[in-house]
Amino acid sequence: MSDYFPPPPPEQPQPEHRAPAGASPPSPWAAPAAPPGRQRTGLIVTLAVGGGLVVAGAMVALVYSLMDSVSDSIALPPERSDAPYSEPYDEEPYDEEPYEEEPYEEEPVEPVAPGPPAEGDVTITKCTRDSLISWPHADLRIVNRSGSPAAYIVSITFVDADGAVVSDGIATTEEVAPGASVKVRAQGSGEAAAGTKCRIAEVDRHAL
Repeated sequence: MSDYFPPPPPEQPQPEHRAPAGASPPSPWAAPAAPPGRQRTGLIVTLAVGGGLVVAGAMVALVYSLMDSVSDSIALPPERSDAPYSEPYDEEPYDEEPYEEEPYEEEPVEPVAPGPPAEGDVTITKCTRDSLISWPHADLRIVNRSGSPAAYIVSITFVDADGAVVSDGIATTEEVAPGASVKVRAQGSGEAAAGTKCRIAEVDRHAL
């Protein structure tokens, strides 16, 4: 292997930048001139920054003017009317007619069949209690002793051996002809003890 290397190529002369005619020769201590590309980039940056500042200033001025107009509209006092003062309107007195109270009409009372007292029309034929649930009941016989057809409502009270009420029941009838008789039952509610008695509390006889 040989240690021989070819000689380097000779240096090429660089073109000299001559100063334009009439210009002073460059100072040996002056900084080198900036390339044209960097000068253009700096100009673009400067224009962009300046444009942004202008837009920001315009926005601030617009906001300030809007706030100023809103504050003026709020603080603006109401305008005074130049219309002449007019007296308040007086309404004509209203002649109210006196209130006339309507006469009270009582509800018609159902006629009571004439004849002897209705209590005598009802007889208790049986007073006992149910063998399964121990609820009391009374079997009744009703005879219409009045001279017209009538309907009956009979109230029965169930009392224990001491006379205290333990339950009650109601028996009703439809039309009963004069002299006719019907049998109905008044059913109590709730368990009753042995020896409970039945009593007629009220009898209503209504003529039909």
